[in-house]
Amino acid sequence: MNSHEGQSQGLQRIIQESVPGKQVTIAHVIAAPDPDIYERLGVQAHGALGILTLSPYEVSIIAADIATKAASVEIGFIDRFTGSLVLCGDVQSVETALQFVLQNLSSNLGFSVSPLTRS
Repeated sequence: MNSHEGQSQGLQRIIQESVPGKQVTIAHVIAAPDPDIYERLGVQAHGALGILTLSPYEVSIIAADIATKAASVEIGFIDRFTGSLVLCGDVQSVETALQFVLQNLSSNLGFSVSPLTRS
């Protein structure tokens, strides 16, 4: 047995790859989140948080624009490099904004969207 064979036994190489698709993978409303969540996010407390993850990642910018025009919500966090968007506002406004985003991305841009969930 050569020395390289002994070193590689039991090791696995995992290759992760992002394949851009037109999809919303998470659409979730957190009603009345724990105050610690707001603190960790660095945003002021509101009645609810809305969370979206999108692909391609840049669509988070479009989703933020759609959401803020659809309802009285604020952008708590947006990351165009990971496709993450967090919205803040009262429960009804956050839910309305997320529904409007899902509807528009699906019907106007041909996205595959996940159902809106709530906790």
